Amino acid sequence: MKAGIHPDYGVVTVRCACGAGWETRSTHRDQLRLEICSSCHPFFTGKQKLIDTAGRVERFQRKYGLIR
Repeated sequence: MKAGIHPDYGVVTVRCACGAGWETRSTHRDQLRLEICSSCHPFFTGKQKLIDTAGRVERFQRKYGLIR
């Protein structure tokens, strides 16, 4: 790597809207703020619900001959 052309890479604190926080490294100088993280995202917390609206799965299976 060439010297003097890269930004400083330092430790920053990341804060989520849910209150979770951790330290990481970044070229960003101040605190990073997130709206959602793995602590509060429904996919990671197990609260995600898959909803089949209007029978799309069944319509796909009928269209391609998976259901007769």
